[in-house]
Amino acid sequence: MIDFRYHLVSIVAVFLALATGLLLGSTTAAQEASKKIVDQNVQVIQRNNDELRAQVTQQGEQISGDDQFARITGPQVLADRLKNESVVFVLAPGAEDKTRTGLDAAVKAAGGTVTGWVNLEEKFLADDQVPAVDQLAEIHKPAGLTYPEGAGTYEKAGALLASMLVTRDAEKAGHEEVGSGSVLQAFRDQGLLTTGGKPGARATLAVVVAPAKPYEGAGAEDDNQALVALTAAFDRGTRGTVAAGDVSSAGTGGLLAALRSSEASSSVSSVDAADTSSGQVVTVLALNGELGGKSGHYGTGSDVSGYLPDPLPAVPTTGAKP
Repeated sequence: MIDFRYHLVSIVAVFLALATGLLLGSTTAAQEASKKIVDQNVQVIQRNNDELRAQVTQQGEQISGDDQFARITGPQVLADRLKNESVVFVLAPGAEDKTRTGLDAAVKAAGGTVTGWVNLEEKFLADDQVPAVDQLAEIHKPAGLTYPEGAGTYEKAGALLASMLVTRDAEKAGHEEVGSGSVLQAFRDQGLLTTGGKPGARATLAVVVAPAKPYEGAGAEDDNQALVALTAAFDRGTRGTVAAGDVSSAGTGGLLAALRSSEASSSVSSVDAADTSSGQVVTVLALNGELGGKSGHYGTGSDVSGYLPDPLPAVPTTGAKP
């Protein structure tokens, strides 16, 4: 009986030893296989990262080259396209001033002058300020200005500001409208806008600079529609208006996307690359096209006809006309 038990225990021990050996062996093999797969994946990922890094570097160099090309050739391309014309900038809440300064330089390279700029504050679009904006538009409306029937708050505010800042009449360009100082001061006193330069010296053209980032939240669409109404009002008061922003402004929730899908798209031009040197050249070409009665949408975003006007608009032979 003891011998049988001894042999039984011995046999069990042998099988346990074999099982343990097989388990250890298979575990080691699995670990080695797993390590090999991981090493291969790491190599693939590293190779992909190196390729992506090289592509990013190449794209960065190309962008830098494009920027240099635009800066060097821009003045030749733009020469005299805005001769005897003047431009006022209207910056939407959230617009970057560096975009304005780049556009400012492009306008001057084209022979144009910049009267000044108006920075609309976030408060300008705030829901609780709509009654105040509407009241300002009614109180300060000059006798000769008529608002369209059923005009909304921002259509009226745009028409009022446009009447003070821009003109289609060459003889009135550069001359301040009576009461423009008090109108701008009233908006400043309410914290709705700030100004720079001499925007009251009425310009013949306008550029509305879109926010650097699309508005978000429940009121984003209303904010964009308010700015579209204001932009359209400036267009009616000038020889031409261009809305300018970066590519995000042409995407979901962006001002240019809202403009391009509105009725104003037929008369207001837009450029969604205005944060680049080449896009700033294109913005001036768009203004040049507006002088010839042609509106278009340019850049790399949605609903564009191309990166720039094709063919290029003709260089004006005379200055502003009534």
